Amino acid sequence: MAVTLEEARRVGYTCLKALLRFAFMVANNLVAIPSYVLYLIMLQPLRVLDSESFWYLEGVLFKWLLAMVASWGWWAGYTVVEWGDDVKAVSEDEAMVLVNHQATGDVCTLMMCLQDKGTVVRQMMWLMDHIFKYTNFGIVSLIHGDFFIRQGRAHRDQQLVLLKEHLEKYYRSRNRKWIVLFPEGGFLRKRRETSQEFAKKNNLPFLKHVTLPRLGATQVILKTLVPPQENGTPVGGDAVIKESKSKGLQWVIDTTIAYPKGEPLDIQTWILGYRQPMVTHVHYRIFPVKDVPAEPEALTHWLYQRFIEKEDLLTHFYETGAFPPLPGQKKAISREMTLSNLWLVGIQSLAFLSGGMWYCIFRYFYHCLF
Repeated sequence: MAVTLEEARRVGYTCLKALLRFAFMVANNLVAIPSYVLYLIMLQPLRVLDSESFWYLEGVLFKWLLAMVASWGWWAGYTVVEWGDDVKAVSEDEAMVLVNHQATGDVCTLMMCLQDKGTVVRQMMWLMDHIFKYTNFGIVSLIHGDFFIRQGRAHRDQQLVLLKEHLEKYYRSRNRKWIVLFPEGGFLRKRRETSQEFAKKNNLPFLKHVTLPRLGATQVILKTLVPPQENGTPVGGDAVIKESKSKGLQWVIDTTIAYPKGEPLDIQTWILGYRQPMVTHVHYRIFPVKDVPAEPEALTHWLYQRFIEKEDLLTHFYETGAFPPLPGQKKAISREMTLSNLWLVGIQSLAFLSGGMWYCIFRYFYHCLF
């Protein structure tokens, strides 16, 4: 079939726009990430003298970097509408965030929709696949204290031990409050068939839009970050919690991401912007951690129930284009998430100015030495 002149122009414009966006993203990374690292190197004396202030400043820089990633999607017209509980109400408390996982764009979506949730972004810890350690953002996540987890049965037990040690060492010493994980252990398209076979063998529900979650990381997080309770007060002499004056983990935020027609965004689309503007829908349910069972069998059942509910939520969304009301509500309430273009431009400008400043500094010392 012959291609019309109008279609050729549209394809040409899309390719040109994608090329320009990619060039901007590369330039953005070349100035922003080295600047983040260099600023923190310069701040090392502060880390020795006042660790809390150092990690506060690191968190601010980290939030700015995530805002830059969010801006790539925001300016391409990839916006977010939020449903369910308002998580801003618990943004200053410690929380574990459980998210369904469909594609690499899920992380970018979270980076965007959590930007307006107070101090959450700068004080959060991410659990992500170890492969991300080798991406351009890997050095940032390593410095920030995120945890890279290796998938696969052969590594599972060792990874859970390492996760516990990581949480004990970094979570409260760096004043983290939210921890984000994807309990399915991989993308939906990769795990769905295996999950359905497991469900059939164990007389569990047949799920199409999510997979059955894995217990390990969730259990380790709850055991490590929730203080033992006796008559409502912590017991067992949890020195880490007392030292940081933390109340411990207080909430579990069950987060469900839905894409129109079930077609998720990937990181390539987020960067290049070749897909038409679209709205991603994010649904939240908040559970008090005291209502989450500690015993492995009961916790497994509780976690399975959350993902069975996700299945129902996503089925309803794909059929109607909206999430259903929360229990006790007559009508579902949605909230359009917004970002300030002026703020995003300011952060991007700061990144390029910082890159220019570091270039001038290195050039000056180079001439002085040689």
